Amino acid sequence: MIRHIVLFKIKDEYKDELPQLVRNFYSMKGKIEGMTDLEAGADVYHSERSYDLALITTFDTMDAFLAYQTHPVHMPVKKRMHEVREASVACDFEC
Repeated sequence: MIRHIVLFKIKDEYKDELPQLVRNFYSMKGKIEGMTDLEAGADVYHSERSYDLALITTFDTMDAFLAYQTHPVHMPVKKRMHEVREASVACDFEC
């Protein structure tokens, strides 16, 4: 299995959209073959090192993870995140 974790810093002018951005992530759940789990949420601690949003997804195989990158369900969510993010970091590992 592959676990994909992404943390996002959101531009100030889009911070009021955080609940909608989380809903956008959850809109993918159950719609992408090979994605076995999805969790997402907005930061509640707000420390100086905190990121604003987290997305954690799990895939059956590396092939499923790679297919997710260009999956039609993922593409509009990915596009929106590119518009609203200030920065992001990711880690992908086998579990």
